[in-house]
Amino acid sequence: MLKNSKPILIVSGESKSIFFEIFFKSLKFKKFKSPIILISSHKLLRQQIKKFKFRKKIKLIDLKDVNNIKLNNDVINLINVKYNNLKKNEYIENSFEIAFNLIKKGITNKLINGPINKKSFLKKKFLGITEFISQKFKKKKIAMLIYNKDLSVCPITTHLPLKLVAKTISQKLIFEKTELIYQFYKKNLGIKPKIAVTGLNPHCESILNLNEDKLIVSPAIKTLKKLGYNVDGPFSADTIFLRQNRKKYDVIVGMYHDQVLSPMKTLLEYDAINITLGLPFLRISPDHGPNAKMLGKNSSDPTSLTWALKFLDK
Repeated sequence: MLKNSKPILIVSGESKSIFFEIFFKSLKFKKFKSPIILISSHKLLRQQIKKFKFRKKIKLIDLKDVNNIKLNNDVINLINVKYNNLKKNEYIENSFEIAFNLIKKGITNKLINGPINKKSFLKKKFLGITEFISQKFKKKKIAMLIYNKDLSVCPITTHLPLKLVAKTISQKLIFEKTELIYQFYKKNLGIKPKIAVTGLNPHCESILNLNEDKLIVSPAIKTLKKLGYNVDGPFSADTIFLRQNRKKYDVIVGMYHDQVLSPMKTLLEYDAINITLGLPFLRISPDHGPNAKMLGKNSSDPTSLTWALKFLDK
């Protein structure tokens, strides 16, 4: 789908997650053209290969020679990161730093990260991994796109407590995120997307004098339409996802996280990927968390990770 064959970097993420299971299943499901470089613990990887009886050798990559090594997906190309069970956050941080350095050196422009426990890793310093990565590249204009080829969603605010949402949304934010969506679709998919925007309040109405849908959302949409963007709304969030409504649009933009992610996951389950817009590279994560309750059961669905790899594959 993309126009180069640079390697796909994968940060495995949380040590206690379903990542290795879905990674092995993805590699069994499809052969990928782009070389894949896994950034993870050699020790943890060997343990999981044995546990899941996965038949693939490991090829260790020295960071000093990463430019000169011939990569292929007949083996698992691994950059080893030391793992200490008492310093799990340090392990994840080091894994990301290796990936960021390789991206900054121009080795690749493709990154996938496995599931991460945001509460323990971020420690309230960032709203989510999206914001953590964006800060590392000093990018403030970003957007979270939960992408599916038939329907995608984007929340104006991400992992923000509901009581703060109304204070945070603005015409500027709606404009910036819509613009990022347009740029992404035109550059990577070659289309001008049709976008629906939800209101904040139930039925886009309010019993209060301050109605954000009239004062913020509607003016933002009018401005976008004047500038040539194919945007409609505001729509009531309880009906925009009905079949006859959603099929008219490529993307539904909502005011807060669960307003658009809950119906999206109900409709598509794992058939979507989380793409961060606004970065100087493509960062994708599977659209689910570590799911520690499923560890060792060998019944986790690899669809989202498989789609992430397919999207970046060339």
